[in-house]
Amino acid sequence: MLSGKPEGENAMKDLKAKDIMTRPVVSARKNASARDIAMQILAGLYSGMPVTDDEGKVIGVVTEFDLLGQVCEGKELEKLTATDVMSKDPVTVDVNTPLQKLLNTMMEYQIVRLPVTDEGRLVGIIARCDILKAYLEPEFVTYM
Repeated sequence: MLSGKPEGENAMKDLKAKDIMTRPVVSARKNASARDIAMQILAGLYSGMPVTDDEGKVIGVVTEFDLLGQVCEGKELEKLTATDVMSKDPVTVDVNTPLQKLLNTMMEYQIVRLPVTDEGRLVGIIARCDILKAYLEPEFVTYM
């Protein structure tokens, strides 16, 4: 086992969210301006980001689609907050969620990224490309 990652032919089925998640993860606070969130998304090359409360609990997700919807309605992003534009009741996964369940969840809900939590607090994020990378390149390991 390398840095907590399983080895051998059963490695893929043994992978958990904690093995492939990206961290650190950037999140917005509920009072962050929608414009600032858009700038963070563009600067970080993300397609969206979680919104957290003061305890680090994920309370929503803001995506490019959410922001574009506001622009389409003629709203000014400078005058809106994360709470105004976020998708509420986000789907999240625990650090110990198996890889196959992550994939099934993404497919079922047609989502691009899953916030990863540990005891309810945000600790990482997994995008569809992270899962695809784990399937295609199981012999490569990134140390952090």
